Parts: sequence; structure tokens; C-alpha cells
Amino acid sequence: MAKKEIEELTGHLLSDFLADKGYELYDLEFVKEGPDWFLRVYIEKKQGDAAAPEKIHIGTEDCEKVSRFLSKKLDEKDPIKQNYYLEVSSPGIDRELVTDEHYKRYIGHRVLIKLYVPEDGRKEIEGILKKVTKDRVIITDRDEKEIELPREKIVKTRLAIEI
Repeated sequence: MAKKEIEELTGHLLSDFLADKGYELYDLEFVKEGPDWFLRVYIEKKQGDAAAPEKIHIGTEDCEKVSRFLSKKLDEKDPIKQNYYLEVSSPGIDRELVTDEHYKRYIGHRVLIKLYVPEDGRKEIEGILKKVTKDRVIITDRDEKEIELPREKIVKTRLAIEI
């Protein structure tokens, strides 16, 4: 089974279970690193459950529940022929923004953007995420300067950790 198909199947296997348990799938990936394969699943609590800070954080027991469920389902279907490691975790406070939905959800938040080629002499730009279009990401930097970055020049965007 191809990498993309494994990711789609995993998302499908998880969808009802996550919804029933009050979780959302943030992202998932099936990747090879060196000689090893990893199926990584990133979960978070449903955004509507953000009544109290302690209710929005994913704990090890949450990850364990999802891991046990998914492991059982994958063992039943056996879609992955090679050996792999299953990892279930939170996307973290410095989470990567991968989808358009992620970008839109975090408008108004501080982000750190890494670029393929320097922009104004910098390969990393930090600022407040202001707007996202199909082709561009717009932030304002510390000097309140608006910076418009073509999405094809962006390697990775993460939420910045504010100290």
C-alpha cells in the first residue's frame, strides 16, 4: 500500500473513534527516517472543549487510548507490509501549521516561518500571522512591518513559543 493510502486509511480508521472521545486529528504522516518507518499521529482535544486550560491539553493517557485503538485496528486490517513504529502525540505548543485550516485557526498568533531562500537577508522570520491566501502568507514583524511571503518559498511554519 502506498504512503498516501496508508495515511488516508489511518485517518479513516480514527475518525469516528476520535470524535467519540472528544479528540481531533491534527495531522498524521507515514515517513521513512533512515532504515525505519514511522506512522505518526498528532491529536488534540476538540476546540469546543477549551472551557478550562487543563481540558485542552493532550496527556499521555489520551495518546495511549488512541494508540491502543489504532494499533488494534491496524493489526486487523494489516495494510502496512514493512515494520514501523506507531507514535501518537500532541502536536505541541510549537506545532507546525500544515493545512489551510491550521493557518486560518492561528491568525493573530505569533509564528516562526523558515524559508528555502532568504527574504531581506533572513531565512527565518517571526511575526504575527495576519492573513493567508492560496498563494501567500502575510505576517507583521516586530517593527510592525507587513511581510508577504509566497507559500512556495516556505519550508515550514510553526507557532512561535512566546516567553
